[in-house]
Amino acid sequence: MSTSEIFEPESFRVTRQIRDEILDGVRLPGSKLVERDLANELGVSRLPVREALRTLVAEGLVTPRPRTWAVVREFTASDVVDLNEVQASFEHLTFTLAAQRHNREGLKRLKDALDGEFLAAEAGDAVQARRSGADFHELVTSMAGNELLNELQGILSSRIRWLMGQHDDLVRVAEEHAALYEAIADRDVDRVDVLIRQHMVTSRTQAIAKQTHVDI
Repeated sequence: MSTSEIFEPESFRVTRQIRDEILDGVRLPGSKLVERDLANELGVSRLPVREALRTLVAEGLVTPRPRTWAVVREFTASDVVDLNEVQASFEHLTFTLAAQRHNREGLKRLKDALDGEFLAAEAGDAVQARRSGADFHELVTSMAGNELLNELQGILSSRIRWLMGQHDDLVRVAEEHAALYEAIADRDVDRVDVLIRQHMVTSRTQAIAKQTHVDI
């Protein structure tokens, strides 16, 4: 076990577990998050749970309620549109910069994430496919070589991961990622521009359809 794992604050572990359960669909929108109950469930005191809930409120995944409880946020179709608009602008810049600035190591890590996404998608493992797909996007941001973009990605990460978790057509999303990977590897900025715009349309369409339960 590494030193960082040994000395990781308990609130970090609790935050990560609750966050993953929300993003993976284990804790459904509107579910109550009561400090006492979570502390008993996770085998910790109420303090790290309280700190975790504060963090998740700041990340936009949890809605606070009076006193000692909260609920898993219920994103509306309007929330999805707003988030997609921000993500589209953010991703256009990061993917363009990644195509211009990538190196061999970054491409290898991106390919590994893509391969993992395809394996999970083809096996019907939705949780792992979505996690790998989100990793793909975050790696592209890292490859862009812009520290401010990395900071912004950290702020938006949880909500963007939630948005990408609304995709049901796992193979289609992986195929779009594969096309983007090839365009980045070829440093073809024009092709990246076209593909990322199409990818954002896919993201918006699937997410809103899932929220409203209608085809658009």
